[in-house]
Amino acid sequence: MKIIHKYFLVYKPYMVLCQFTKEQAEDRTLADIATFPIDCYPVGRLDKDSEGLLLITNDNELKKVVSSPKFDKIKTYYVQVEGEPNETMLNHLRNGVEISVNDKKYITKKAKVKIIEEPNFPPRNPPVRYRASIPTTWVSISITEGKNRQVRKMCAAIGCPVLRLVRYSIAGLKYEKLENRTILQMSNEDVAKLLMREESQPTPVKVERKKPAKTEFKGPKNSRSKVKSRRPKN
Repeated sequence: MKIIHKYFLVYKPYMVLCQFTKEQAEDRTLADIATFPIDCYPVGRLDKDSEGLLLITNDNELKKVVSSPKFDKIKTYYVQVEGEPNETMLNHLRNGVEISVNDKKYITKKAKVKIIEEPNFPPRNPPVRYRASIPTTWVSISITEGKNRQVRKMCAAIGCPVLRLVRYSIAGLKYEKLENRTILQMSNEDVAKLLMREESQPTPVKVERKKPAKTEFKGPKNSRSKVKSRRPKN
């Protein structure tokens, strides 16, 4: 039987688990954002305290292309950090910094890094704590690897702790594609075309956004909501 591939581009909010089952009673998960088909899972992960683009699909081949380091798909993150990193500090990020991975020293691969204006993402709840005595800076960081909490560790390595981290793009799939929506269902052709398109210098575009609302996709009777225990396959 031929599998019909389905693709959903999602904006994952802050403090939402990147999975469909709760670990604790008070947890919020992807199931709280929308009802997805039972055979769809996230491609890669976003930490609970990170936000931004997430691709959810049942296309296993596409998952390999996006997640495997050998395909070098660029993921761009817009990061609000404490302090005002100078060019020397930014060059450290560009050329590779030492972080810890599985309790071992690791030098990150080359990255594309630049300072950007504050982007107009959906409000974070709760908001980042404001401290008048400590300036903050928004930085765009584009990488092709995805070690555990890598971007946060990279910023900490140059002395600029992360306050807010939002994934802006996955290859050519960019935040603006959502066009004020929390979720967008896409065609196979559209996803394939955009994943093959890389941006060398991603540029933020300010877009007026409304407050995200929960969306429900009506699917077959064996929907995700009737499954008590499902975890994404890594």
